[in-house]
Amino acid sequence: MMKKSFIPYLLIPLLLFSCKQGNKPAVVADQKTSVHPEWVYNATIYEVNTRQYTPEGTFNAFAQHLPRLKQLGADILWFMPIQTIGEKGRKGTLGSYYSIRNYTEVNKEFGTLDDFKSVVKQAHDQGMKVILDWVANHSSRDNVWMDQHPDWYVRDSLGNIPVLYDWTDIAELNYDKADMRAEMIKSMMFWIREADIDGFRCDVAGEVPTDFWLAAKDSLKTLKPDIFLLAEAEKPELNESVFDAYYAWNFHHKMNLVAQGKANADSLRAALQKMKTDFSPNAIPMIFTSNHDENSWNGTEFERMGDASKTFAALTYVLPGMPLIYSGQEVGLNRRLQFFEKDSITWKDPDGFTDFYRSLNKLKKSNPALMCQEKGGELVEIGNNNARNIWSFKRTKDANEVVCVFNFSKKTQKVDFEEDFPGQGFKAFPDNAEVSSQKSMNLGPWEYRIFYR
Repeated sequence: MMKKSFIPYLLIPLLLFSCKQGNKPAVVADQKTSVHPEWVYNATIYEVNTRQYTPEGTFNAFAQHLPRLKQLGADILWFMPIQTIGEKGRKGTLGSYYSIRNYTEVNKEFGTLDDFKSVVKQAHDQGMKVILDWVANHSSRDNVWMDQHPDWYVRDSLGNIPVLYDWTDIAELNYDKADMRAEMIKSMMFWIREADIDGFRCDVAGEVPTDFWLAAKDSLKTLKPDIFLLAEAEKPELNESVFDAYYAWNFHHKMNLVAQGKANADSLRAALQKMKTDFSPNAIPMIFTSNHDENSWNGTEFERMGDASKTFAALTYVLPGMPLIYSGQEVGLNRRLQFFEKDSITWKDPDGFTDFYRSLNKLKKSNPALMCQEKGGELVEIGNNNARNIWSFKRTKDANEVVCVFNFSKKTQKVDFEEDFPGQGFKAFPDNAEVSSQKSMNLGPWEYRIFYR
């Protein structure tokens, strides 16, 4: 969603694996049972900002990048909203993607419906899935529903559409209206029928009634049984029966704080434990160092994380969950993209970020221990004598194992492990070198090491 100017619209947080349930009923996942679509478990999600992706800013121009993204290891292409944008109260020249005028009409800035269908087919032909950003909480203030169904919108005591925060370009929808709910679901189904998309990333999902999402999912599954749903929320009830994945916002904020020297590795452990306690064991956290909101409103990963940006990017791949790459991260784009104006990405990679992300994607796909939630290995901490700065852990699935150690400080740290590290028969990532076990190790500022077998 477009960010508010003063209250960051983040939601809640984060990762998880095997999980205790508190006082809610336990969800038991058999290791051989798939709770989510099979293609989700070792997937990397890639967020597509169509407007800024190419100088043309069109679907057809973006399609030229599909082979590159396939080679990168992207599995799920998440398109920010592609529908027509409202004129009333419009932000900037081009407006916000999240101010939708017509839910079933393509923004001509990007091309036509046929152009989008072609991109989806080409992505499918290369083995990638496509999900569409869905804005169910609100529409533009001049949405086609406004005149036809004025009662579908929340109004104040004088009958006016209130302005939320500084979102002068949107109007909140009234979920007390059954016919509005039905039309919203019908609009979602349109994109599956017409474009064969594979799911939705649902904007501010926690502000929409959960029972709406339940009804929507039931309808969507009649068209595509393996539909994938990602909630822009950290609301546990959404993942108990509707959504596959959620935003790991809290963990993201903790990563920023650690990178800035305002917290240490213990805060990451605590954030991880909170997710394990709050969420069902199968809920998949989407873990990220950037996205469209963070990049445009809070700064690039380099602004927020500095020299630790690659360290935290690597962490998102080895924790139980789904990593995210935002448009341009794979070339180390170190610039905030404008949100309401044209601002094309420069596709130059002087610092080798493409190889960095490609190698992480390859590792995630090749080692079953790194699959997410009930299909992968549980995270088990490896004790060390410098736990405030050093996080060492392993994930094991059958004969597959990944062992990691991260220095979450800007100083060189010496660490002694409570067991031989990493153990016998491991290779180092990313150079595949044979390694020997050791009881202690020196790690430079923000240095990390990953071993696998």
